[in-house]
Amino acid sequence: MAQEKIGFEQFIDAVDMDNKLFVQEMHSYLLENGCKVTFEEKKSGVLASYKHGKPPKAVLNFVFRKQGMLTRIYGERIGEYPDFLNSLPPEMITSIQKAGECKRLTQNGCSPKCSGYDFMIGSEHYQKCRYNCFEFLMTDVSRPFIRAFVERELSERIA
Repeated sequence: MAQEKIGFEQFIDAVDMDNKLFVQEMHSYLLENGCKVTFEEKKSGVLASYKHGKPPKAVLNFVFRKQGMLTRIYGERIGEYPDFLNSLPPEMITSIQKAGECKRLTQNGCSPKCSGYDFMIGSEHYQKCRYNCFEFLMTDVSRPFIRAFVERELSERIA
């Protein structure tokens, strides 16, 4: 299926009831803080992409997978709020642990334009791919941390 632009109404219709309010709140928050959004119909489902800055860089994506709705956060400024990562619940830490390693950081492979994330959580060192490192299943436990993560990231980008 070719990528097809859609509107917010079509996107929010695809969101399950458990996540609808959270997604609407995040959508409003991101727009109020200067993000631009695009919605697309993809092969795997609907994608919402929020970008900020000049040039615009992705802050967050909402994506749909078999296991449910995921939030992908692009934590380009994670070095500015390391204590936050230590506060993440076990299910989110497990998600980070399972994410692929950044071949550019670990083997000098991948695209020269790609730059993964190099960070610590507790005493554990991570070098992860930027495209799935902070990709979290949206649950009652993870949603408040996802919001806090996005708020910290966006405030650092605005600063």
